[in-house]
Amino acid sequence: MDSSQALEMWWVLPVSVCIATLALSSGISGALFFSPFFLLAVGLQPAQAIGAGLMTELFGTIFGSLNYMRQRVIDFQTVRFLLMASVPAGIAGAFLAHRIEPGVLQIVLGIALFVLALIVLYHSTQKGKQPTSLVLDQSRRTTLIRARDGNTYSYRTCNRSIGVTLAGIGAFLTGLMSAGLPEITTTQLMLRCHIPPRVAVATAIFVLTVTVFFAAGSHALVAEPAWYVVVWSIPGVIVGAQIGPRLAGKVPEHIAERVLATLFLAIGILVIVVQLLD
Repeated sequence: MDSSQALEMWWVLPVSVCIATLALSSGISGALFFSPFFLLAVGLQPAQAIGAGLMTELFGTIFGSLNYMRQRVIDFQTVRFLLMASVPAGIAGAFLAHRIEPGVLQIVLGIALFVLALIVLYHSTQKGKQPTSLVLDQSRRTTLIRARDGNTYSYRTCNRSIGVTLAGIGAFLTGLMSAGLPEITTTQLMLRCHIPPRVAVATAIFVLTVTVFFAAGSHALVAEPAWYVVVWSIPGVIVGAQIGPRLAGKVPEHIAERVLATLFLAIGILVIVVQLLD
């Protein structure tokens, strides 16, 4: 790593603090912001930007996972099943990212931002609705989670084969373009499996952490990581991880999610337009 090149990237630190704070205060994957930022503002190639986004996101999710482990709100039985698909799928997506023509990958990233924006909007419209009883199977065993703070969460285990498939799809997208797994996993755990939001988010974050560890490692094996960028973005994420949770809830969640979805749509358009005009 060229030290002079790294010093020129000092401005990535304050921007990373802002991005991480925004992402962690809204419960949205930080990589949704970091990959386009590395691509458009820093000037990295698409695969490099995605790899740097995953490496940066990893450090943010590690802190989140450790916090949820201390709270004892992770459903490790569900984690075990989801990781069976998410880890190999994430690795496959990471390797494929370096074999797709950069221009095509950039357009795919822009389209993915559109799709994920729709997922966020759908998720925001479903909150507060009563889950349908048709998907509940009274013959399935009950999962019981006892949190450290004394709260107890009880719910019937849903069909995990569907969840495993969805986790595999989300992980493949995460390895390929650094986003998809947390949005898909959290949504399906809450809306399809009726897992309490606190447990669903904690479980999804833990699955994301393990998956991103392997996906980011695969990116690092295939190509030289942009160390001169992540040396600034990683500390920024660590600082943002301390600020973001404190700001959570200050803005009504449904408003925050719709604003973020609009932002994703705008970034997606920008990513595609920049590539088409290049």
